[in-house]
Amino acid sequence: MNTVSTEATATAGALKRLSDEGVSIWLDDLSRKRIESGNLAELIANKNVVGVTTNPSIFQAAIGSGEGYDEQLADLAVRGVTVDEAVRMMTTADVRAAADILRPVYDATEGRDGRVSIEVDPRLAHDTTATIAEARQLAWLVDRPNVMIKIPATEAGLPAITEVIAQGISVNVTLIFSLERYREVMDAYIAGLEKAAAKGLDLSAIHSVASFFVSRVDSEIDKRLAAIGTDPALALKGRAALANARLAYEAYEHVFSGDRWTALGGARANKQRPLWASTGVKDPAYKDTLYVDELVAPGTVNTMPEATLNATADHGGITGDTVSGGYAQARADLAAVEALGISYDEVVTRLEDEGVAKFEVAWQDLLDAVQKSLGSKGADAA
Repeated sequence: MNTVSTEATATAGALKRLSDEGVSIWLDDLSRKRIESGNLAELIANKNVVGVTTNPSIFQAAIGSGEGYDEQLADLAVRGVTVDEAVRMMTTADVRAAADILRPVYDATEGRDGRVSIEVDPRLAHDTTATIAEARQLAWLVDRPNVMIKIPATEAGLPAITEVIAQGISVNVTLIFSLERYREVMDAYIAGLEKAAAKGLDLSAIHSVASFFVSRVDSEIDKRLAAIGTDPALALKGRAALANARLAYEAYEHVFSGDRWTALGGARANKQRPLWASTGVKDPAYKDTLYVDELVAPGTVNTMPEATLNATADHGGITGDTVSGGYAQARADLAAVEALGISYDEVVTRLEDEGVAKFEVAWQDLLDAVQKSLGSKGADAA
């Protein structure tokens, strides 16, 4: 048998099974090189990718490398733009180009997929008014119907989510770690839809995903379990993140089948899908497709780094729904962690704070790198 065709069949098999189970596969990465080389189009054509997510760390890695950005940087330097404007111009250009590549998917799925997400400046994470203004600006700059604006699920982010949704802008809510905060996010989305409905907006055109972070939960809790070091503690390693995500899906099922949702659903509103984020496995002791294989459920999105996408294509174990029905065990696992003296609330609060801080650092590193490039390009032009 032809080896190439066998490999292609295997690749299509694992990823197609995942898609057939109702999981939308999004790529958690973007760069100008990926766009211009045709790689993104290839992943869409051959690896079931139907969306793209970005974040400050992704753009810092892409633009910081300088690959593919020289011409635009030179133009920006000649114009004498600020570093903030330069970064905004480069990132929105990449998102616009990716949105164009994904437009056929967007059209074919009636807006459900074919989405590209871009995050508000992470320095605004605790400023509601500025987050709303930035979200509107980004939506205007990208100017594509399939863009999603990422807003962090901080306390200040919650009212911003409601207002941005109320204005008809689709939102990817990011940096969700706790079940309580996730319920607040769903409430903020529904409140936004209710306001949009009161304005007479077409609810069917508004979409949202809620990015529930996975691997970082295991990284933090596993570290604490290892410090305890007892057999019962070590037996719980690698269980907390899956338990947390499964209970998030249970909450999603409850909220989007409740009375408050009924009227909105009747008005053709879209459910806010859970999106599994941070699905790259950080502990080499675990299977590298753990957070894909074990989080299969209908109506979800899994955004993967390319390494995880390739691993899933190669040896993913897609065996059907691995979320529904696991709620009792999930509660038991989190309760066992708590019983060992590890505070769930303290862990998820720490992870949210660290998540915002990491993106702020990445954004500042990006600004510094672009400022340096603008200076050198300006000097060359002179």
